[in-house]
Amino acid sequence: MAGEESARSGPATLTEEQAERMLAEINEVIRAGEEMRALRAEMIQVLAGLGWTQDTIARLAGMSQPAVSKQMTKHRDADRPSSMDLDLDQPDTPWLEGRLWGLAEDISESLGHTAHCTRYVEAVGRGRKRFTPQHVDELRRLVEEDLRVHRTELPDGHRAAYDRISRGLDLPAKVTHPAAASASVRRALARRLQRDRLRD
Repeated sequence: MAGEESARSGPATLTEEQAERMLAEINEVIRAGEEMRALRAEMIQVLAGLGWTQDTIARLAGMSQPAVSKQMTKHRDADRPSSMDLDLDQPDTPWLEGRLWGLAEDISESLGHTAHCTRYVEAVGRGRKRFTPQHVDELRRLVEEDLRVHRTELPDGHRAAYDRISRGLDLPAKVTHPAAASASVRRALARRLQRDRLRD
């Protein structure tokens, strides 16, 4: 009997390795949540710097106006980002990484789990991957493979976007944008703009 077998085998145990994996996964979720909260707080500052009202930001962010006001008050002593250039073709590395991220997401959504880059995109979304040089190189290889294998299924605009992004990453710009926004915000903005451009 199954019950007798279970009783004879004694209580189940959890190995250190299993516990370590579980806690590491929990920590990844917590860290991703903290990073996203910080990113949202900075994005609020960016939108305010672009002249958006607190009411508009609150509506779009799904927050209350007092919560947005509190965020802005909390960070009022920090340097408010200057007016940002939202042109898609910018040469700094975080911006190009954001464009690559947006391109990979669009490919993943178009091809589903047949896309080589899908698992990477999911890992970035869960905070399991960071934009280190090694991870960016890995994502580039995956995207390039998808563009090669699925070239008849993807619009030509995907290859053209990748070629521009890849050339930029091969020759990183000497100019950075420290006053405009953090690397995380620039990645997030470039990702969104790249996705919108592909849809257009």
